[in-house]
Amino acid sequence: MRTVALLLNPDKPGARGLMERTRTLLREAGIETVCGETGKDADHGVFPADEVLKAVELAFVFGGDGTLLGMARRLAPLSVPLLGINVGHLGFLTEAEPANIDETVQRVIERDYELETRMMLTASVVHDGEVRAEFHGLNDVGIGKGSFARMVHVDAYVDDVLLDSYSGDGVIVSTPTGSTAYSLSCGGPIVAPHLKVMLITPICPHTLFSRPCVIDDCQQVRFVVHDNYEDVGLTVDGQVGVRLEVGDEVYVRKSVHATTLVKWRGREFFRVLRQKLRGDA
Repeated sequence: MRTVALLLNPDKPGARGLMERTRTLLREAGIETVCGETGKDADHGVFPADEVLKAVELAFVFGGDGTLLGMARRLAPLSVPLLGINVGHLGFLTEAEPANIDETVQRVIERDYELETRMMLTASVVHDGEVRAEFHGLNDVGIGKGSFARMVHVDAYVDDVLLDSYSGDGVIVSTPTGSTAYSLSCGGPIVAPHLKVMLITPICPHTLFSRPCVIDDCQQVRFVVHDNYEDVGLTVDGQVGVRLEVGDEVYVRKSVHATTLVKWRGREFFRVLRQKLRGDA
């Protein structure tokens, strides 16, 4: 018996009705479903157990890019392919729109899709020689501040060789997937998602020579924090993180986990880029 997961962000208007429509179509085709919720209005008591999710063919994710990022961090260790249904705004990471849900379900029924692996990052925060926090993310890892009044001062090393000492609003390490997110708005390059690289992008650097840098995905980045402001912190995918203290070290490397996305055949990356970021047809 084929089984898929239906994962809902109830904070998004119309998401629940869309999920129920999907559930009905799948059941009519003889495909079983398991359901779960995420978000501030979610009933977290109904989220499927890991043992159940490991057995599903894929997971429909009803929400926006933020919802999909959260599900990527949660489900990557289980190797569950994610099919994003855009019930948000930009929907750059999602693959289908609500208006096309019948066609989307039919493609799943016919297994008319491809699986695309996206690299993730691991960020470890070391304080006084001990790892006090570790995170995995699909898009990016950022060190930054919340105040307009102060600059962040961070040394960046690649494989223990000093790359730069950044002074400004912070610095980002992103995956190719994350190259079209926060890094792009800070002047970083767009990177095709299949490339095996990481990007280091300064945020509003207060120098003339600090520029984005592309490194191999087998390398490791180490940051040393030189500030002790209350609002200096580490964030992962813009959603989770921890406050940083002076002397803290942050290690960023390729994660042992990866996110698997369900993609339609023939849906090219640069065409999607034009449609989402420029509004081209």
